[in-house]
Amino acid sequence: MPQTPHIERHFTGTATVRDIVIGMADGLTVPFALAAGLSGAVDTTRIIVTAGLAEIAAGSIAMGLGGYLAAQSDAEHYHAERQREVTEVTEKPEAEVAETAAIFSSYGVTEDDSRPMVDALRTRPEAWVDFMMRFELGLEKPDPKRALRSAVTIAGAYIVGGLIPLGPYIISPKASTALVASVAITLLALAIFGYVKGYFTGAPPLRSSMQTVLIGGVAAGVAFGIARAIS
Repeated sequence: MPQTPHIERHFTGTATVRDIVIGMADGLTVPFALAAGLSGAVDTTRIIVTAGLAEIAAGSIAMGLGGYLAAQSDAEHYHAERQREVTEVTEKPEAEVAETAAIFSSYGVTEDDSRPMVDALRTRPEAWVDFMMRFELGLEKPDPKRALRSAVTIAGAYIVGGLIPLGPYIISPKASTALVASVAITLLALAIFGYVKGYFTGAPPLRSSMQTVLIGGVAAGVAFGIARAIS
């Protein structure tokens, strides 16, 4: 009797989704708060659009640079820890054998059962180091292109997110009218963004959507109140 092959599908774009979330969340709230705050100080939207575009440009560069430096720091940390493990495997093999056996023991593998696996790892130093990096330190080898990809993703998401609340101000010449439209569009964008995020990460999409609207709405409201008080 033919059997249907078992196919597992796992989402592997967690890092990219995280970068999109970081960039989009800030892009939706910060430019909105700036535009909303300026709406109480000026009647026309020309100054608001100019200030908003300037903020989006500066914010996307700052956020992208932050993502780049964070990814670079992760890579540097990984390589430093790996070098330490290489040294320990070479100079202190018996201590590493004990640590490896302890790792297997934490998974319920007895010493007798783990001894052949430990001995096998000792004959393959590179694989042994890989094993210790993953199971002792919980570190995965970073993608060498991760830093640049993270910077571009965060900056791009920030720009897209920032243009959403600023859009009504670009179209409408009246600040008060643009503000109402900006609030509605921003909340809708937060809802859609939260739903899509939940879909890709495996969380309940509706719950993710409501959480995103609530958190983003509160953040935007607080930022709006501060900007309005200052203006």
